[in-house]
Amino acid sequence: MKQIPRHQQIVELVKKQGYVSTDELVERFNVSPQTIRRDLNELADDNRIRRYHGGATIPLSSENTSYNTRKALNFNEKDVIAEEVVKHIPDGATLFIDIGTTPEAVARALNKNHKQLRVVTNNINVATILYPNPEIKVILAGGEVRNRDGGIVGEATLDFVKQFRLDFGILGISGIDFDGSLLDFDYHEVRVKQVIIDNSRSVFLAVDHTKFGRNAMVKLGNIAQLNMIFTNKQPPEEILSILKEASIPLEVVDANGATDEENK
Repeated sequence: MKQIPRHQQIVELVKKQGYVSTDELVERFNVSPQTIRRDLNELADDNRIRRYHGGATIPLSSENTSYNTRKALNFNEKDVIAEEVVKHIPDGATLFIDIGTTPEAVARALNKNHKQLRVVTNNINVATILYPNPEIKVILAGGEVRNRDGGIVGEATLDFVKQFRLDFGILGISGIDFDGSLLDFDYHEVRVKQVIIDNSRSVFLAVDHTKFGRNAMVKLGNIAQLNMIFTNKQPPEEILSILKEASIPLEVVDANGATDEENK
Protein backbone atom coordinates (compact mmCIF):
# COMPACT_ATOMS: atom_id res chain seq x y z
CA MET A 1 0.00 0.00 0.00
CA LYS A 2 1.32 3.44 -0.87
CA GLN A 3 2.20 5.43 2.23
CA ILE A 4 0.05 8.58 2.52
CA PRO A 5 1.04 11.15 5.20
CA ARG A 6 -2.61 11.44 6.22
CA HIS A 7 -2.64 7.73 7.08
CA GLN A 8 0.04 8.10 9.74
CA GLN A 9 -1.73 11.13 11.19
CA ILE A 10 -4.96 9.13 11.43
CA VAL A 11 -3.15 6.26 13.17
CA GLU A 12 -1.53 8.64 15.67
CA LEU A 13 -4.87 10.29 16.37
CA VAL A 14 -6.50 6.90 16.98
CA LYS A 15 -3.69 5.95 19.36
CA LYS A 16 -4.05 9.23 21.23
CA GLN A 17 -7.84 9.29 21.54
CA GLY A 18 -8.68 5.60 21.42
CA TYR A 19 -11.53 6.30 18.96
CA VAL A 20 -12.15 8.79 16.16
CA SER A 21 -15.29 9.31 14.10
CA THR A 22 -15.43 9.60 10.34
CA ASP A 23 -17.01 13.05 10.67
CA GLU A 24 -14.15 14.25 12.87
CA LEU A 25 -11.59 13.07 10.33
CA VAL A 26 -13.45 14.68 7.42
CA GLU A 27 -13.41 18.01 9.21
CA ARG A 28 -9.81 17.68 10.40
CA PHE A 29 -8.32 16.82 6.99
CA ASN A 30 -10.79 18.74 4.83
CA VAL A 31 -11.47 15.79 2.52
CA SER A 32 -14.62 13.95 1.50
CA PRO A 33 -16.27 11.22 3.61
CA GLN A 34 -15.55 8.78 0.79
CA THR A 35 -11.82 9.55 1.02
CA ILE A 36 -11.79 9.00 4.78
CA ARG A 37 -13.71 5.74 4.47
CA ARG A 38 -11.18 4.54 1.90
CA ASP A 39 -8.32 5.58 4.22
CA LEU A 40 -9.87 3.71 7.15
CA ASN A 41 -10.50 0.60 5.09
CA GLU A 42 -6.89 0.53 3.87
CA LEU A 43 -5.52 1.07 7.38
CA ALA A 44 -7.81 -1.64 8.76
CA ASP A 45 -6.62 -4.07 6.06
CA ASP A 46 -3.08 -3.54 7.38
CA ASN A 47 -4.23 -3.91 11.01
CA ARG A 48 -3.08 -0.39 11.87
CA ILE A 49 -6.57 0.50 13.11
CA ARG A 50 -9.79 -1.36 13.87
CA ARG A 51 -12.69 -0.26 11.68
CA TYR A 52 -16.09 0.50 13.16
CA HIS A 53 -19.22 1.84 11.49
CA GLY A 54 -18.82 5.60 11.72
CA GLY A 55 -15.17 5.60 12.78
CA ALA A 56 -12.13 3.66 13.98
CA THR A 57 -10.40 2.52 17.16
CA ILE A 58 -7.08 0.94 18.12
CA PRO A 59 -6.41 -2.48 16.58
CA LEU A 60 -6.64 -5.77 18.40
CA SER A 61 -3.41 -6.83 20.07
CA SER A 62 -3.40 -10.36 18.67
CA GLU A 63 -2.16 -9.75 15.11
CA ASN A 64 0.75 -7.77 13.72
CA THR A 65 0.79 -5.45 10.70
CA SER A 66 1.83 -7.14 7.45
CA TYR A 67 5.57 -7.45 6.80
CA ASN A 68 5.55 -5.35 3.62
CA THR A 69 3.74 -2.53 5.40
CA ARG A 70 6.14 -2.67 8.37
CA LYS A 71 9.11 -2.67 6.01
CA ALA A 72 7.92 0.52 4.29
CA LEU A 73 6.75 2.26 7.48
CA ASN A 74 9.36 4.71 8.84
CA PHE A 75 11.97 3.16 6.52
CA ASN A 76 14.33 6.15 6.64
CA GLU A 77 13.99 6.49 10.42
CA LYS A 78 14.94 2.84 10.87
CA ASP A 79 18.04 3.33 8.73
CA VAL A 80 19.10 6.36 10.79
CA ILE A 81 18.59 4.41 14.02
CA ALA A 82 20.57 1.49 12.60
CA GLU A 83 23.50 3.71 11.65
CA GLU A 84 23.74 4.81 15.28
CA VAL A 85 23.47 1.25 16.62
CA VAL A 86 26.40 -0.02 14.57
CA LYS A 87 28.68 2.73 15.93
CA HIS A 88 28.60 0.77 19.20
CA ILE A 89 29.59 -2.55 17.60
CA PRO A 90 33.35 -2.95 17.10
CA ASP A 91 35.06 -4.92 14.36
CA GLY A 92 35.59 -8.52 15.36
CA ALA A 93 32.38 -8.70 17.42
CA THR A 94 29.97 -11.61 17.65
CA LEU A 95 26.25 -10.88 17.63
CA PHE A 96 22.71 -12.16 17.36
CA ILE A 97 20.39 -10.32 14.97
CA ASP A 98 16.69 -10.82 15.58
CA ILE A 99 13.54 -11.00 13.43
CA GLY A 100 12.10 -7.64 12.35
CA THR A 101 12.45 -4.78 9.91
CA THR A 102 14.59 -2.64 12.26
CA PRO A 103 17.12 -5.45 12.89
CA GLU A 104 17.24 -5.83 9.11
CA ALA A 105 18.17 -2.14 8.89
CA VAL A 106 20.98 -2.83 11.38
CA ALA A 107 22.21 -5.64 9.10
CA ARG A 108 22.30 -3.22 6.16
CA ALA A 109 24.32 -0.75 8.23
CA LEU A 110 26.79 -3.41 9.40
CA ASN A 111 27.28 -4.47 5.79
CA LYS A 112 28.92 -1.16 4.86
CA ASN A 113 32.22 -0.98 6.76
CA HIS A 114 32.43 -3.52 9.57
CA LYS A 115 35.05 -6.28 9.45
CA GLN A 116 35.49 -9.75 10.90
CA LEU A 117 32.00 -10.07 12.32
CA ARG A 118 30.27 -13.32 13.23
CA VAL A 119 26.49 -13.08 13.08
CA VAL A 120 23.96 -15.63 14.31
CA THR A 121 20.44 -14.94 13.08
CA ASN A 122 16.99 -16.49 12.85
CA ASN A 123 16.03 -14.07 10.08
CA ILE A 124 16.47 -15.17 6.45
CA ASN A 125 16.35 -11.52 5.31
CA VAL A 126 19.32 -10.67 7.55
CA ALA A 127 21.27 -13.66 6.21
CA THR A 128 20.47 -12.61 2.63
CA ILE A 129 21.78 -9.09 3.31
CA LEU A 130 25.02 -10.22 4.97
CA TYR A 131 26.16 -13.50 3.41
CA PRO A 132 27.78 -11.99 0.25
CA ASN A 133 30.14 -9.93 2.46
CA PRO A 134 33.45 -11.80 2.98
CA GLU A 135 34.07 -9.83 6.18
CA ILE A 136 30.95 -11.25 7.85
CA LYS A 137 30.41 -14.92 8.70
CA VAL A 138 26.71 -15.73 8.96
CA ILE A 139 25.30 -18.62 10.97
CA LEU A 140 21.63 -19.22 10.18
CA ALA A 141 19.45 -20.93 12.78
CA GLY A 142 17.42 -23.97 11.87
CA GLY A 143 13.69 -24.25 12.48
CA GLU A 144 10.40 -23.40 10.84
CA VAL A 145 10.55 -20.56 8.31
CA ARG A 146 7.58 -18.19 8.40
CA ASN A 147 6.58 -17.36 4.84
CA ARG A 148 5.10 -14.02 5.90
CA ASP A 149 8.43 -12.44 6.92
CA GLY A 150 11.33 -14.90 6.69
CA GLY A 151 11.59 -15.38 10.45
CA ILE A 152 12.74 -18.75 11.78
CA VAL A 153 11.13 -20.05 14.99
CA GLY A 154 10.37 -23.27 16.84
CA GLU A 155 11.99 -25.72 19.24
CA ALA A 156 14.89 -26.39 16.88
CA THR A 157 15.60 -22.66 16.74
CA LEU A 158 15.62 -22.40 20.53
CA ASP A 159 18.00 -25.33 20.90
CA PHE A 160 20.29 -23.86 18.25
CA VAL A 161 20.47 -20.35 19.72
CA LYS A 162 21.11 -21.72 23.24
CA GLN A 163 24.46 -23.08 22.05
CA PHE A 164 25.95 -19.57 21.73
CA ARG A 165 27.22 -16.86 24.05
CA LEU A 166 27.77 -13.72 21.97
CA ASP A 167 28.88 -10.11 22.52
CA PHE A 168 25.70 -8.37 21.36
CA GLY A 169 22.04 -9.17 20.88
CA ILE A 170 20.23 -6.83 18.45
CA LEU A 171 16.48 -6.93 19.07
CA GLY A 172 13.40 -5.49 17.45
CA ILE A 173 10.05 -5.36 19.20
CA SER A 174 6.39 -4.87 18.26
CA GLY A 175 5.42 -2.70 21.20
CA ILE A 176 6.55 -1.20 24.51
CA ASP A 177 3.82 -0.70 27.10
CA PHE A 178 3.82 2.33 29.38
CA ASP A 179 4.86 0.09 32.29
CA GLY A 180 8.03 -0.87 30.39
CA SER A 181 6.80 -4.28 29.19
CA LEU A 182 8.31 -5.46 25.92
CA LEU A 183 5.52 -6.88 23.78
CA ASP A 184 5.22 -8.99 20.65
CA PHE A 185 2.59 -10.91 18.73
CA ASP A 186 4.09 -14.38 18.31
CA TYR A 187 4.72 -16.60 21.33
CA HIS A 188 7.29 -18.70 19.46
CA GLU A 189 9.21 -15.61 18.36
CA VAL A 190 9.18 -14.24 21.91
CA ARG A 191 10.77 -17.43 23.25
CA VAL A 192 13.69 -16.99 20.83
CA LYS A 193 14.06 -13.33 21.83
CA GLN A 194 14.23 -14.36 25.49
CA VAL A 195 17.04 -16.80 24.72
CA ILE A 196 18.90 -14.10 22.78
CA ILE A 197 18.67 -11.81 25.83
CA ASP A 198 19.92 -14.58 28.13
CA ASN A 199 22.88 -15.41 25.88
CA SER A 200 24.09 -11.91 24.93
CA ARG A 201 26.61 -9.93 26.95
CA SER A 202 24.94 -6.69 25.84
CA VAL A 203 21.39 -6.33 24.48
CA PHE A 204 20.54 -3.41 22.20
CA LEU A 205 16.94 -2.56 21.32
CA ALA A 206 16.47 -0.67 18.05
CA VAL A 207 12.95 0.74 17.85
CA ASP A 208 11.19 3.57 16.05
CA HIS A 209 8.88 5.87 18.00
CA THR A 210 5.63 4.23 16.82
CA LYS A 211 6.32 1.23 19.08
CA PHE A 212 5.96 3.25 22.31
CA GLY A 213 2.54 2.50 23.77
CA ARG A 214 1.69 0.01 21.00
CA ASN A 215 -0.29 -3.08 22.03
CA ALA A 216 0.69 -6.71 21.47
CA MET A 217 -0.47 -9.78 23.34
CA VAL A 218 2.74 -11.61 24.36
CA LYS A 219 5.07 -10.23 27.02
CA LEU A 220 8.77 -10.71 26.32
CA GLY A 221 10.20 -8.97 29.37
CA ASN A 222 10.91 -5.43 30.53
CA ILE A 223 13.04 -2.61 29.17
CA ALA A 224 15.06 -2.76 32.40
CA GLN A 225 16.62 -6.00 31.03
CA LEU A 226 18.25 -4.11 28.16
CA ASN A 227 21.69 -2.51 28.01
CA MET A 228 20.85 0.28 25.55
CA ILE A 229 17.90 1.62 23.55
CA PHE A 230 18.05 3.44 20.23
CA THR A 231 15.09 5.34 18.81
CA ASN A 232 14.21 8.38 16.71
CA LYS A 233 11.98 10.36 19.11
CA GLN A 234 11.76 10.87 22.86
CA PRO A 235 9.70 8.11 24.52
CA PRO A 236 6.70 9.03 26.69
CA GLU A 237 7.48 10.23 30.21
CA GLU A 238 6.35 6.94 31.78
CA ILE A 239 8.93 4.99 29.78
CA LEU A 240 11.63 7.62 30.29
CA SER A 241 11.15 7.34 34.05
CA ILE A 242 11.68 3.56 33.95
CA LEU A 243 14.84 3.96 31.86
CA LYS A 244 16.24 6.57 34.23
CA GLU A 245 15.44 4.50 37.31
CA ALA A 246 17.14 1.45 35.79
CA SER A 247 20.03 3.56 34.38
CA ILE A 248 19.45 2.25 30.87
CA PRO A 249 21.23 4.45 28.27
CA LEU A 250 18.93 5.93 25.65
CA GLU A 251 20.03 7.39 22.32
CA VAL A 252 17.51 9.46 20.38
CA VAL A 253 18.64 10.00 16.79
CA ASP A 254 16.97 12.63 14.63
CA ALA A 255 16.46 12.43 10.87
CA ASN A 256 19.86 14.04 10.27
CA GLY A 257 21.69 11.52 12.44
CA ALA A 258 22.23 13.88 15.39
CA THR A 259 21.98 12.13 18.75
CA ASP A 260 20.54 13.12 22.10
CA GLU A 261 22.04 10.83 24.75
CA GLU A 262 20.41 10.28 28.13
CA ASN A 263 21.14 8.30 31.29
CA LYS A 264 24.89 8.20 30.62
